[in-house]
Amino acid sequence: MKIHSSEFATSAPDLRQSPPANLPEFAFIGRSNVGKSSLINMLTMRKGLAKVSETPGKTQLINFFTINGNWNLVDLPGYGYARVSKGKRADFNVAVADFLEKRESLKHTFVLIDSRLPPQAIDVEFIRWLLTTDVSFSVVFTKADKQSASKTQASVHRFRKDVLAMVTPAPAVFISSAEAKTGRKEILGHIDSLLG
Repeated sequence: MKIHSSEFATSAPDLRQSPPANLPEFAFIGRSNVGKSSLINMLTMRKGLAKVSETPGKTQLINFFTINGNWNLVDLPGYGYARVSKGKRADFNVAVADFLEKRESLKHTFVLIDSRLPPQAIDVEFIRWLLTTDVSFSVVFTKADKQSASKTQASVHRFRKDVLAMVTPAPAVFISSAEAKTGRKEILGHIDSLLG
């Protein structure tokens, strides 16, 4: 898939205030600080499209980007960020859950995992919750450039064994690096195939 255009469309605090579900949508979500904005910018080849921040949990709204005029990339708030009140954090989780479970135009969700870390409880919990829904998802291991390829492979293997072994059929898995542009072709190819 070639990206010819990528435009910020709108932001919404929840499903109810999201724009009309006119285009197929692909959502990206992960633990705070997993490198989601960098991945989105790498996929679209637009450096400042998604705002990259040093502060975890900066994305607190559902952000919609229209790609090639025919599908939306949806940037969902990271789960588990620390610097908001507990009540507010629960609100965001409800907004995200609502969106994932009820958004009619959502075709697929990419769950981002930091390739440098052993399986984190919050990621495992999120995937377990996803399995209780009808949401179709893939897993993207980020920040692969921050360590050796063998360490990344070991991380991916461990995650497959400890977390994804319970998932049938097994979800597609991608290894990415925003710095090295790794995984771009594969992720966009997957979106292309799902757009049919």
